[in-house]
Amino acid sequence: MNMRRLSTLAVFGAVLFSGMAATAAEIESTLARGGRLYDNWYKELKTTRPEDPHPGYTGKAPKNSWRCTACHGWDYTGDKATGVKGITGAKGKPEAAIVAILRDKNHGYGSDKLNDKDAGDLAMFVSKGQIDMSKYVDPTSGQSKGSAAKGEVYFNTLCAVCHGPDGKKVSTGMPLGQASDYPAAMMHKALNGQPAEAMPMLRSFDHGISADIVAYTKSLPK
Repeated sequence: MNMRRLSTLAVFGAVLFSGMAATAAEIESTLARGGRLYDNWYKELKTTRPEDPHPGYTGKAPKNSWRCTACHGWDYTGDKATGVKGITGAKGKPEAAIVAILRDKNHGYGSDKLNDKDAGDLAMFVSKGQIDMSKYVDPTSGQSKGSAAKGEVYFNTLCAVCHGPDGKKVSTGMPLGQASDYPAAMMHKALNGQPAEAMPMLRSFDHGISADIVAYTKSLPK
């Protein structure tokens, strides 16, 4: 094979790799955005919360009833108290089918709430972005399975600049020491970011890093 052909193949390979890397990056960012919509879509979209409770909600916090987490949970397995199913059964389903479910009369997420891109990003998260939360949060004890010792290093280099060394610097949310009582929620937010906030999204890193950070926050003051 002559040098000219080798050079051509090298250029082609570099372009192909670059395109694949860009596509992968776009997928991760879309999954993270879908995760933030799952968390709190109206905050992420900087719009107003629907005034009336979600018609299908039977829990005790109607103010949050339009958030996916209110019925389907931070661990994606559903609300045991109300008997609402989680979204784990939708893993791998076609995104168009998930959008159709979001748009149906039971869920009620019409275009007045989520436009086509928003619904598509949320559906992509449901299909491809869920993690097996039980790998990182013990379902019995409700504690992070991460290493607090490792988490201290990650926290001080990734999180403390905004949250402060004590986890109390951000005044718009609860102190991280208090939030650590909800490790599945913290894990979800660590991977996907906080809706409408400039928070790093760690889902492209090994998920164990997020679990370690969550474990460390247990030591922070409430």
